[in-house]
Amino acid sequence: MAIGESALGPYVTGVLSLDDVSLDGKIVLLRVDVNSPMNPENMEFLDDRRFTEFLPTLDDLSSSKVVIISHQSRPGKLDFTSTEPHSKLLSRLTGRKVDFVPDVCGESAIQAIKSMEDGDILFLNNVRMLDEENTMKKASQHELAKSEFVRELSSVADAYVTDAFATAHRSSPSLTGFTNEIPCIAGRLMKREINALRTAVYDPPRPYVAILGGIKCDDSLRVARNLIQNGSVDRIAMVGVVGNLMLWALGHDIGEGNRDFIRRSLGEAFEETWLDSEKLVSEYQSLLFLPSDLAVEEDGTRKTIGLDDLPTNFPIYDIGIDTMMRLRPLIMEANCLLWNGPASYFEKSEFAYGTVEIMNMFTEATGVTIVGGGHTSALFNQRGKADQVSHNSTGGGSVLTMLSGGKMPVFESLETSENKFRPLLRSLGISKV
Repeated sequence: MAIGESALGPYVTGVLSLDDVSLDGKIVLLRVDVNSPMNPENMEFLDDRRFTEFLPTLDDLSSSKVVIISHQSRPGKLDFTSTEPHSKLLSRLTGRKVDFVPDVCGESAIQAIKSMEDGDILFLNNVRMLDEENTMKKASQHELAKSEFVRELSSVADAYVTDAFATAHRSSPSLTGFTNEIPCIAGRLMKREINALRTAVYDPPRPYVAILGGIKCDDSLRVARNLIQNGSVDRIAMVGVVGNLMLWALGHDIGEGNRDFIRRSLGEAFEETWLDSEKLVSEYQSLLFLPSDLAVEEDGTRKTIGLDDLPTNFPIYDIGIDTMMRLRPLIMEANCLLWNGPASYFEKSEFAYGTVEIMNMFTEATGVTIVGGGHTSALFNQRGKADQVSHNSTGGGSVLTMLSGGKMPVFESLETSENKFRPLLRSLGISKV
C-alpha cells in the first residue's frame, strides 16, 4: 500500500514544495546528503542510494542552474574527502555533465555560479571543509545568516531546496542558515520523508504495530514512549538488544554478560534508560510484545533457548521461531507497520534469521510499511527489497529524532521560511499559484 500526499499534520504545519514554485532559469542551491560509505583503500563508493534518492528533485530542476551542496564525513576521519568523486558519480548516474568546484563559497565558487547557464549542474566542495559549518551547530538564526557561507551564496541564489533529510535533526549554515534569506523549499525526497514519518507518528491506519530493535536502546525507548503518549500505536514489538533489555526489566535474568553488554553500550545513559524500561513494563505491558525464545551463540554455534532456560552465560544474538510465529499475525493483520532496528546480529549468517524473517514479512504485508533508516534500511537495499515497502527512509538519527518527538531544526527552518516567503512568491517570480 502506498503512502499518499496527505496534509503534513501537527508535526510540520506547512512547507513550500516544488509544487508551489517554478524555478526554471533560476539559480537554485540544492542541499543534499550524499555522505556515503567509501572503501578506505580506493575511496570508491560502497552504496549509491543517497544519490539515487534525490534524482527526482534534480529532474524537476532540469531547467534551473543547480548548485549542489553536501558533505562527506567530518574532519579527522579517514573518509573525509572532497566531493569531487561525488560529482563524478552523479554525472554517471544522470548522464549529465556535473562540474566540480574545489571551493565552497569563495571567489572561484561565486564566479562559477555566475557563469552558469540553464540546465547546468555545479557541485561545490565538501561543505564541512568550511570551519563555520562544523562550529556553528548551536548558533542562532541571526548568527547563521551572518556566516560567510550564507552571505556569499544567498547573494547569488534565487532559492534553496533541501533533500538532506538524513541531517534534518541538525543545524548549521548549510542546513538552516538560509531560512530568512531566500525561499527554502522541500525537495521531493524531503517531502516524501516528512509525509511518511508524520504518518508513523500521528496518523497511522489502525491497527498500528511498531517494531523496535537494534542496539540503541535509549533511542528506541524514547520512540516507544512518544508513540504511546500520542495514542497512535496498538502494539510495540521489542526485539534485538532492546528486546533483551525489556526482558531484563520484566524480571528475566538474561545473564551477566548480556547485562554488561547493555550497560557498556548505553554508557552514561544507562540509568535513565533503565528507569524508562521499568516504567514501560510497569505501565504499558499490555502494549508490548517481547520475545518468548532466544538464540544464543554457544561454542560457535546457534542454540535456541526459552525464557525458562535463563539466565545464560552465552551472548543473545537473535530471537527464536516461537517469537516469530507469535509476531507474524501481528504483522499480517496490521494496517500500518513501522520497523527501526534489526532483531538480531544479522551480520553473522547463523543469526540473521529473525531480522531476515521480519524483512520478508514486511514485503508480504498488505498495510502501509515504513522502514526507519539505518541498518534496517540498508538490509532492504542489500537484499533488493527496498521497492517492496511503502517507504524506506534515507535517515538514521533523523528518523529516531522525529519518531521520538525531538527537535528537527531543518523542518523548523522550512516552516519559518514558508511563513515569510509564501506571500512573496509572485513578486519573486517563482510562484506556480
